[in-house]
Amino acid sequence: MGTVQQSRAQRVAVGCVALIALVVVVSGCRPEPAATPSSSPSITMKDPTPAPSVSPIETQKPQADFELPAACEEIYSAAMLASLESANPPLNDPGVTMLSTENADLLEIIHGGAPTLRCSWGQPSEYGLATNVTVIDDDQTAAILAALPAAGFGCEALGDGTVCRIEQKGVTLDDKEYTRGETHYVGDGAVVTTAWINFAPDGYTEDVVATLFG
Repeated sequence: MGTVQQSRAQRVAVGCVALIALVVVVSGCRPEPAATPSSSPSITMKDPTPAPSVSPIETQKPQADFELPAACEEIYSAAMLASLESANPPLNDPGVTMLSTENADLLEIIHGGAPTLRCSWGQPSEYGLATNVTVIDDDQTAAILAALPAAGFGCEALGDGTVCRIEQKGVTLDDKEYTRGETHYVGDGAVVTTAWINFAPDGYTEDVVATLFG
Protein backbone atom coordinates (compact mmCIF):
# COMPACT_ATOMS: atom_id res chain seq x y z
CA MET A 1 0.00 0.00 0.00
CA GLY A 2 2.86 2.33 0.64
CA THR A 3 3.88 2.11 -2.99
CA VAL A 4 0.34 2.89 -4.24
CA GLN A 5 0.05 5.92 -1.98
CA GLN A 6 3.41 7.16 -3.16
CA SER A 7 2.34 6.84 -6.82
CA ARG A 8 -0.88 8.76 -6.17
CA ALA A 9 1.07 11.44 -4.37
CA GLN A 10 3.35 11.84 -7.40
CA ARG A 11 0.39 12.14 -9.79
CA VAL A 12 -1.19 14.81 -7.61
CA ALA A 13 2.10 16.69 -7.55
CA VAL A 14 2.42 16.52 -11.36
CA GLY A 15 -1.17 17.68 -11.74
CA CYS A 16 -0.48 20.65 -9.52
CA VAL A 17 2.58 21.54 -11.50
CA ALA A 18 0.59 21.36 -14.75
CA LEU A 19 -2.14 23.54 -13.27
CA ILE A 20 0.35 26.09 -12.06
CA ALA A 21 1.93 26.15 -15.54
CA LEU A 22 -1.50 26.69 -17.16
CA VAL A 23 -2.22 29.58 -14.85
CA VAL A 24 1.10 31.12 -15.76
CA VAL A 25 0.42 30.72 -19.54
CA VAL A 26 -3.10 32.15 -19.31
CA SER A 27 -1.85 35.02 -17.22
CA GLY A 28 0.81 35.71 -19.79
CA CYS A 29 -1.85 35.99 -22.62
CA ARG A 30 -3.97 38.57 -20.88
CA PRO A 31 -4.11 41.83 -22.89
CA GLU A 32 -2.62 44.84 -21.32
CA PRO A 33 -5.15 47.37 -20.13
CA ALA A 34 -5.87 50.01 -22.78
CA ALA A 35 -4.27 53.31 -22.22
CA THR A 36 -6.62 56.03 -21.07
CA PRO A 37 -6.65 58.86 -23.64
CA SER A 38 -5.29 61.97 -22.15
CA SER A 39 -7.12 64.35 -24.48
CA SER A 40 -8.98 64.51 -27.82
CA PRO A 41 -6.74 63.70 -30.80
CA SER A 42 -5.60 66.70 -32.81
CA ILE A 43 -6.23 66.62 -36.59
CA THR A 44 -3.94 68.50 -38.96
CA MET A 45 -5.75 69.68 -42.12
CA LYS A 46 -3.71 69.84 -45.32
CA ASP A 47 -4.61 72.10 -48.21
CA PRO A 48 -5.97 69.99 -51.07
CA THR A 49 -3.62 69.57 -53.98
CA PRO A 50 -5.01 71.62 -56.86
CA ALA A 51 -6.09 69.55 -59.84
CA PRO A 52 -4.22 70.23 -63.08
CA SER A 53 -5.99 72.73 -65.30
CA VAL A 54 -7.49 71.23 -68.42
CA SER A 55 -7.60 73.27 -71.59
CA PRO A 56 -10.58 72.66 -73.87
CA ILE A 57 -9.77 70.46 -76.84
CA GLU A 58 -10.70 71.86 -80.19
CA THR A 59 -12.55 69.01 -81.88
CA GLN A 60 -13.45 70.76 -85.08
CA LYS A 61 -11.97 73.76 -86.78
CA PRO A 62 -14.50 76.38 -87.74
CA GLN A 63 -15.37 76.59 -91.38
CA ALA A 64 -14.32 79.69 -93.26
CA ASP A 65 -16.99 82.33 -93.77
CA PHE A 66 -18.19 81.00 -97.13
CA GLU A 67 -21.88 80.76 -97.93
CA LEU A 68 -22.71 77.97 -100.34
CA PRO A 69 -25.12 79.13 -103.07
CA ALA A 70 -28.57 77.61 -103.02
CA ALA A 71 -28.79 77.04 -106.79
CA CYS A 72 -26.45 76.65 -109.75
CA GLU A 73 -27.76 79.81 -111.40
CA GLU A 74 -26.17 81.77 -108.53
CA ILE A 75 -22.58 80.77 -109.32
CA TYR A 76 -22.49 82.56 -112.70
CA SER A 77 -22.76 86.11 -113.88
CA ALA A 78 -25.85 86.90 -115.92
CA ALA A 79 -23.79 87.02 -119.12
CA MET A 80 -22.09 83.64 -118.52
CA LEU A 81 -25.38 81.99 -117.57
CA ALA A 82 -27.00 83.20 -120.79
CA SER A 83 -24.02 81.97 -122.81
CA LEU A 84 -24.12 78.50 -121.26
CA GLU A 85 -27.87 78.19 -121.74
CA SER A 86 -27.38 79.03 -125.41
CA ALA A 87 -24.24 76.99 -126.13
CA ASN A 88 -24.86 73.69 -124.33
CA PRO A 89 -28.16 73.24 -122.51
CA PRO A 90 -29.66 71.97 -120.34
CA LEU A 91 -28.49 72.77 -116.84
CA ASN A 92 -28.34 69.68 -114.63
CA ASP A 93 -29.60 67.00 -116.99
CA PRO A 94 -30.24 63.99 -114.70
CA GLY A 95 -28.56 61.70 -117.23
CA VAL A 96 -25.19 63.45 -116.96
CA THR A 97 -23.05 61.48 -114.51
CA MET A 98 -19.67 63.11 -115.24
CA LEU A 99 -17.64 63.78 -112.11
CA SER A 100 -16.18 67.22 -111.54
CA THR A 101 -12.74 65.65 -111.05
CA GLU A 102 -10.98 62.30 -111.23
CA ASN A 103 -8.43 63.24 -108.59
CA ALA A 104 -8.76 60.85 -105.64
CA ASP A 105 -7.83 63.45 -103.01
CA LEU A 106 -10.47 65.87 -104.24
CA LEU A 107 -13.11 63.15 -104.58
CA GLU A 108 -12.53 62.10 -100.97
CA ILE A 109 -13.26 65.65 -99.82
CA ILE A 110 -16.22 66.26 -102.15
CA HIS A 111 -17.91 62.97 -101.30
CA GLY A 112 -16.88 62.94 -97.65
CA GLY A 113 -19.89 64.88 -96.41
CA ALA A 114 -18.75 68.45 -97.05
CA PRO A 115 -21.53 70.82 -98.18
CA THR A 116 -21.48 70.70 -102.00
CA LEU A 117 -23.43 72.14 -104.91
CA ARG A 118 -23.23 70.19 -108.21
CA CYS A 119 -23.88 71.77 -111.60
CA SER A 120 -23.60 70.26 -115.09
CA TRP A 121 -24.15 71.48 -118.64
CA GLY A 122 -25.17 69.44 -121.67
CA GLN A 123 -26.80 66.09 -122.34
CA PRO A 124 -25.24 62.67 -121.81
CA SER A 125 -22.58 62.66 -124.52
CA GLU A 126 -18.91 63.40 -125.09
CA TYR A 127 -19.59 67.12 -124.95
CA GLY A 128 -20.17 68.95 -121.69
CA LEU A 129 -18.89 69.82 -118.24
CA ALA A 130 -19.58 69.32 -114.55
CA THR A 131 -18.76 71.66 -111.68
CA ASN A 132 -18.89 71.21 -107.93
CA VAL A 133 -18.64 73.98 -105.35
CA THR A 134 -17.56 72.46 -102.03
CA VAL A 135 -17.02 74.06 -98.63
CA ILE A 136 -13.58 73.23 -97.17
CA ASP A 137 -11.56 74.04 -94.06
CA ASP A 138 -7.94 75.13 -93.71
CA ASP A 139 -6.54 71.59 -93.49
CA GLN A 140 -8.39 70.53 -96.62
CA THR A 141 -7.20 73.65 -98.43
CA ALA A 142 -3.59 72.79 -97.64
CA ALA A 143 -4.10 69.16 -98.68
CA ILE A 144 -5.59 70.16 -102.05
CA LEU A 145 -2.85 72.68 -102.80
CA ALA A 146 -0.27 69.96 -102.13
CA ALA A 147 -2.09 67.21 -104.05
CA LEU A 148 -2.81 68.99 -107.34
CA PRO A 149 0.77 69.95 -108.33
CA ALA A 150 1.88 66.44 -107.35
CA ALA A 151 -0.74 65.06 -109.77
CA GLY A 152 0.62 67.09 -112.67
CA PHE A 153 -1.63 70.15 -112.49
CA GLY A 154 -0.20 73.53 -113.38
CA CYS A 155 -1.15 76.06 -110.70
CA GLU A 156 -1.06 79.84 -110.49
CA ALA A 157 -2.59 82.65 -108.51
CA LEU A 158 -6.10 83.82 -109.39
CA GLY A 159 -7.62 86.56 -107.29
CA ASP A 160 -7.04 85.70 -103.64
CA GLY A 161 -6.77 81.99 -104.36
CA THR A 162 -5.12 79.45 -106.64
CA VAL A 163 -6.29 77.95 -109.93
CA CYS A 164 -4.92 74.62 -111.17
CA ARG A 165 -5.39 73.15 -114.67
CA ILE A 166 -4.66 69.97 -116.56
CA GLU A 167 -5.58 68.97 -120.10
CA GLN A 168 -5.14 65.96 -122.35
CA LYS A 169 -6.04 64.89 -125.88
CA GLY A 170 -6.96 61.44 -127.12
CA VAL A 171 -8.85 59.36 -129.64
CA THR A 172 -12.04 57.41 -128.93
CA LEU A 173 -12.73 53.85 -130.05
CA ASP A 174 -14.59 55.40 -132.97
CA ASP A 175 -11.41 57.20 -134.04
CA LYS A 176 -12.76 60.55 -132.95
CA GLU A 177 -10.39 63.01 -131.36
CA TYR A 178 -11.32 64.52 -128.04
CA THR A 179 -9.93 67.04 -125.57
CA ARG A 180 -10.70 66.82 -121.91
CA GLY A 181 -9.42 68.52 -118.82
CA GLU A 182 -9.96 69.75 -115.31
CA THR A 183 -9.81 73.23 -113.84
CA HIS A 184 -9.95 73.71 -110.09
CA TYR A 185 -9.96 76.86 -107.99
CA VAL A 186 -9.04 76.83 -104.30
CA GLY A 187 -10.32 79.93 -102.53
CA ASP A 188 -11.11 81.12 -99.04
CA GLY A 189 -13.42 78.48 -97.61
CA ALA A 190 -14.32 76.64 -100.81
CA VAL A 191 -12.98 74.71 -103.79
CA VAL A 192 -14.54 74.91 -107.26
CA THR A 193 -13.84 71.73 -109.25
CA THR A 194 -14.67 71.46 -112.95
CA ALA A 195 -14.16 68.60 -115.41
CA TRP A 196 -14.97 69.09 -119.08
CA ILE A 197 -14.84 67.18 -122.35
CA ASN A 198 -14.82 68.96 -125.70
CA PHE A 199 -16.52 71.94 -124.03
CA ALA A 200 -14.40 74.53 -122.25
CA PRO A 201 -16.05 77.96 -122.41
CA ASP A 202 -13.60 80.85 -122.32
CA GLY A 203 -13.39 82.46 -118.89
CA TYR A 204 -15.67 79.84 -117.28
CA THR A 205 -13.80 79.32 -114.01
CA GLU A 206 -12.78 82.98 -113.84
CA ASP A 207 -16.46 83.95 -114.04
CA VAL A 208 -17.42 81.54 -111.25
CA VAL A 209 -14.60 82.84 -109.06
CA ALA A 210 -15.58 86.48 -109.63
CA THR A 211 -19.23 85.69 -108.88
CA LEU A 212 -18.61 83.65 -105.73
CA PHE A 213 -15.58 85.34 -104.21
CA GLY A 214 -15.85 88.89 -105.60
